Amino acid sequence: MKIEKIGLPQARRIALAAQGFGARQPDAPGSSHLQRVIDRVQLHQIDSVNVLTRAHYLPAFSRLGAYDTADLDRLAWGAPRQRKLFEYWAHEASLLPFDMHPLLRWRMARADRGETGWSGMRPYAGERRAEAMAVLERIRSEGPMAASDFDAHKGQSGWWEWSDIKCTLEWLFWAGHITTTTRRRAFERVYDLPERVLPAAVLSTATPPEDEAHRALIERAARAHGIATEKELRDYFRQSPEQARPAITALAEEGVLIPVAVEGWRHAWLHRDARQPRRVEARALLAPFDPLIWERDRTERLFGFRYRIEIYVPAEKRVHGYYVLPFLLGDRLVARVDLKADRTEGQLLARAVHLEPDAPAHTRDALAEALQSMAGWLGLDRVHHDG
Repeated sequence: MKIEKIGLPQARRIALAAQGFGARQPDAPGSSHLQRVIDRVQLHQIDSVNVLTRAHYLPAFSRLGAYDTADLDRLAWGAPRQRKLFEYWAHEASLLPFDMHPLLRWRMARADRGETGWSGMRPYAGERRAEAMAVLERIRSEGPMAASDFDAHKGQSGWWEWSDIKCTLEWLFWAGHITTTTRRRAFERVYDLPERVLPAAVLSTATPPEDEAHRALIERAARAHGIATEKELRDYFRQSPEQARPAITALAEEGVLIPVAVEGWRHAWLHRDARQPRRVEARALLAPFDPLIWERDRTERLFGFRYRIEIYVPAEKRVHGYYVLPFLLGDRLVARVDLKADRTEGQLLARAVHLEPDAPAHTRDALAEALQSMAGWLGLDRVHHDG
């Protein structure tokens, strides 16, 4: 079979179109626009860093412009009739549409057996299971609870200082025994039983065989990518090679995935429904956890843009800054800017701007407009450039 050759610029445009870039942004983005973005990208990654705004708010802004984040809050943690999303481990901790729930039950089952999840949680599937079931029973009888509601958690603080009760709750969460009902205070997760949070129609949906679930996840990853390598397809939902390869083979036999050759790529797969635009005119600041760029090797191959998040790098060793957002202009990543929301002074602080060597002449003007738009969306009065 003759394999189609696709040039790198076209591969880049396919990837951007698949992720929802290049379309005209709505004048007044509403919850229906937001739902379409989530349906396209499949998930919004959650992260605890809040130097600019919570990470899960940013991908929709990059694609829609100044939408109301309260719409996302309602979809994720609102009243039962408003809720359309649930929290679970997909790429990382993520907000996901309800129809993803059956496709991830294999992961819950594996966590329940102690076969996945962090090592500190796995004992609760075995020798410490009785402790976990006692915590589950307390939530069942007393209602929604966060880690801070348990006396055993008192005195613990910070993301990395996990008490035994936090480990217990997180194992119950991984294993699907509890889910997130809301977030409070410093974005603390509040847990409850799935049957008191998720619609009955979601929970009653049949659980597919694991091989079917893996095929569905790979197909969704391929649709979200447009064009991708095997590694990128399985990275989207954190599937292993053993899980992904039979799924890719089956989808290729069905004609859903089409093998293609891209310059500089070892192997590539094109989703049969992927758009192949001749041009993409985009302008967006991208969160470090945006699905367009979270796989750093893919970002470098698609855009010639080496990107690393430097939050955990000592300040004196950082190259580009603490919380750096790449800037997408047209179909290229042309700059990066280290941003902070300085709410005390009412300003979006651009602590450093670095242009790529091949950035077009109008990059600074376009970036200035994008920063003003972001400042307005964040409720800040102005943009201030540091230095």
